[in-house]
Amino acid sequence: MIVQTKIESITEKKLIGIRMQMNFSNYQIGLLWGKFIPKCAQIKNRISSDLLSLAVYPKSFSFSKKDFNPESHFERWGGVEVNDFEHIPSDMESLVIPAGEYAIFHYKGLNTDVRIFEYIHGEWLPDSMYALDHRPHFEVLGDKYRNGDPNSEENIYIPIRPKK
Repeated sequence: MIVQTKIESITEKKLIGIRMQMNFSNYQIGLLWGKFIPKCAQIKNRISSDLLSLAVYPKSFSFSKKDFNPESHFERWGGVEVNDFEHIPSDMESLVIPAGEYAIFHYKGLNTDVRIFEYIHGEWLPDSMYALDHRPHFEVLGDKYRNGDPNSEENIYIPIRPKK
């Protein structure tokens, strides 16, 4: 697991994609991407070829070891960033990712290795000057992303705010 971290303020992002309700006990990410990828070419106003894997967690959701509940539901999205919402293909939806500060983890390794998220939420975040903010979490799957490949690379965006 190779990780590099930086803090960055991002501008608002517009996303078009497909969403599903799921939880970590019944994590159906393959089904989500199986629905999205065949329709992806219908999105004409893409900013780049990158894919975004995004999660919207309810305010009550906890990543702490003592309070984590794998049965808690959240929204998972597969999508792409776009310039505008003028042309949204049927069976797809839009989402705005608000501007804000993010911890960005450049991760190299298997997409199924949960240790990166255990590190982020169990070590990095508690030891940092930041707290988790209530905004979407997302991964940018660029040209170095390879599903199921231990040499795959992606950027993991975790919404943060200064600790009080």
